[in-house]
Amino acid sequence: MTAPFDPAHQQASTVCLPPGSWQTVLDCLCEHFKGIDREQWLDRFARGRVLDAQGQPIAADFPYRRGMRLHYFREVLNEKPIPVQESILHVDEHLVVADKPHFLPVTPTGEYVEQTLLRRLIRRLDNPHLVPLHRIDRHTAGLVLFSANPQTRSAYQRLFPERRIDKRYQAIAAALPEREFPLVHRSRLVHGEPFFRMHEVDGVENSETLAEVLEKNGKLWRYGLSPVTGKTHQLRVHMAALGAGICNDPFYPQLSKDEDDYQRPLKLLAHSLRFQDPLTGEMRYFESRLSLDW
Repeated sequence: MTAPFDPAHQQASTVCLPPGSWQTVLDCLCEHFKGIDREQWLDRFARGRVLDAQGQPIAADFPYRRGMRLHYFREVLNEKPIPVQESILHVDEHLVVADKPHFLPVTPTGEYVEQTLLRRLIRRLDNPHLVPLHRIDRHTAGLVLFSANPQTRSAYQRLFPERRIDKRYQAIAAALPEREFPLVHRSRLVHGEPFFRMHEVDGVENSETLAEVLEKNGKLWRYGLSPVTGKTHQLRVHMAALGAGICNDPFYPQLSKDEDDYQRPLKLLAHSLRFQDPLTGEMRYFESRLSLDW
């Protein structure tokens, strides 16, 4: 018997069927998702990869109904392996802490489904209830905190919007001897062109980063970065705005169209997490075992 679908698993996508005159759910999906051919949909139905709102597999000839909610599992044909290996630093009843290598996405997106930190951990730990409590960029390495228990998930999720968790990053970038550190950089970040790049604009500030210098090595410095807010690409944009784009950044300050170069990772590391456990009240501290070389 198939277990009921839990959206928190984040393994399936959800769609509400749009208005139309289709006879079957299959006909609707083929028209709605033109990038997926009919044979692929038939194969998914045959393998139980299309579910109704209750999480039960349905057949390809299931009658179409406007507004019907379906869950389907995203798949990428011939998904390219990402030749990096994550490590698990901590596991308990409520939390999992992983060290994510550069280039590995946290969750399924675009051309990545199985080659993601989430799907790898679900397989390794045999826990389909894993959900990331925050995200870091695919190009960034370091700590990612996961909820392992739906019953206690909300308590840990609240740590982030309520700013009750201390996140520290390290970055290697050009020296900035003309600036005084530590410094705080604030700006308004919005999506630009292409859509995945952020940029700074005039207006009410919505992002804030504390930057300090940890180590100097000629023309390169190791910076400590503490994001007060959590906007997309915030640290990368802020460092570029200060005049020291992070080494090997393919997006900032200039967009590179080159393919991933595993020998030249982005020099940005989610180094540590500190917070008071909302269940026990104890202070929790986790530190990445990865490091940024010069």
